[in-house]
Amino acid sequence: MAIFGMDGFLFLLRWFHFLAGITWIGILYYFNFVQTPFFGSADPAVRSGMVRGLVPNALWWFRWGAMITFLTGWTIVLTKFAQGFQMTDPYIKLILTGGLIGTLMWFNVWFVIWPAQQIVIASAEAVASGGQANPQAAPRGARSGLASRTNTMLSIPMLFFMGSASHLPGLATTGLGLKYWTVFVIVVGAMELNALVGSGQPRQKFLGTVRGTIHAVFLVAVVLWLNAWAFA
Repeated sequence: MAIFGMDGFLFLLRWFHFLAGITWIGILYYFNFVQTPFFGSADPAVRSGMVRGLVPNALWWFRWGAMITFLTGWTIVLTKFAQGFQMTDPYIKLILTGGLIGTLMWFNVWFVIWPAQQIVIASAEAVASGGQANPQAAPRGARSGLASRTNTMLSIPMLFFMGSASHLPGLATTGLGLKYWTVFVIVVGAMELNALVGSGQPRQKFLGTVRGTIHAVFLVAVVLWLNAWAFA
């Protein structure tokens, strides 16, 4: 049966990649479009209860969805190289664009958002038990929020390039292109730099609102699409 051959192996990888990706990005959108606006107006006691009860469970699915998406995605790419795909192949250019964006998002989940949220959750637990809040909880929570909004902004172009690798091959004529990759690094690097060392106060910027984030999402997608089109 085909399921036991290489095609079946790649199908199963893609299947788990899709399942994990849907879980990861679905919870990302829940955090940014539903939970964060609710927390902004919720009663402190309600917010504390959710931080201690709902958020840790959601974060478990969130971070492991990201991990499985990351691992299966790069396994697919490495398998393509093992099958003879070269860096000059247009498919590789497009899939690597999406894959590198996804890797940056995975990094933010595991090394920015999750460590910060551990502090926020522990602080809420301490206050609920009659202790003192951790003074680092608020700034680390703000940093987590900014990184999460950045991931939301990166998610749409990531999905666009992942899909275009198979369904819009004309967007690239070669996997190489110094100008293309230079613009890509500048644009995506600037967003990541803001997430890591920016003010950490997303509500003071365009990423501070759902509307602003959605506008930014599609602006970034258009900029990266124009970069691909200009340097195909």
